[in-house]
Amino acid sequence: MAAAGRKWLPRVVVGLVLVGLLLVGGTAFRVWYVARADERPRVDAIVVLGAAQYNGRPSEIFQARLDHARQLYEEGVADVIVTTGGMRDGDAYTEAEAGANWLVSQGVPVEATLPVGEGSDTLRSLRAAAVVLRERDWNDVVLVSDPWHSLRAKIMAEDAGLSVWTSPTHSGPIVQTRSTQARYILRETAALLYYRLSKDPADQVNDLGM
Repeated sequence: MAAAGRKWLPRVVVGLVLVGLLLVGGTAFRVWYVARADERPRVDAIVVLGAAQYNGRPSEIFQARLDHARQLYEEGVADVIVTTGGMRDGDAYTEAEAGANWLVSQGVPVEATLPVGEGSDTLRSLRAAAVVLRERDWNDVVLVSDPWHSLRAKIMAEDAGLSVWTSPTHSGPIVQTRSTQARYILRETAALLYYRLSKDPADQVNDLGM
């Protein structure tokens, strides 16, 4: 029996390694695939994931997301843009407020913006947004974030009870070079696998500036 066990052990190890590679590879493919999607049905609201802001001025990454949401709004995808994201210690504005103010400065009517300034990470921001949306009997949303962030954000939003389509931005520093894209795909693959296992957002360990 001992000899038989030693005979099967390498096969079990190889099998586990192959399963792991398939899981990681399959997840990375889904991150890449959803990043290429651009879904623009008519929905209840456009939801923009927050990112860094500096004294009310959205970072370059955040501005790229907001500008894409503005374009969707102008195309008639939804009548309202929901901006998300809380604030860090010492901030005077939430990410949601900074985003909404920027949209208004670019010609979006103030009544077409809905800032939800709660949440210190993607998961909590989406949960807070889902509560506000359900209070208005809204459920269908187009989610705007960076390409590689889209799948994880979509899954989190669906877990919060929303029906989700994705329309990621394809401008900004995150999509400038192939090496940058590859790095973010790997990070998002790890973050998504972590979320699937733990139901924690992984933003604090993912360091994506989201």
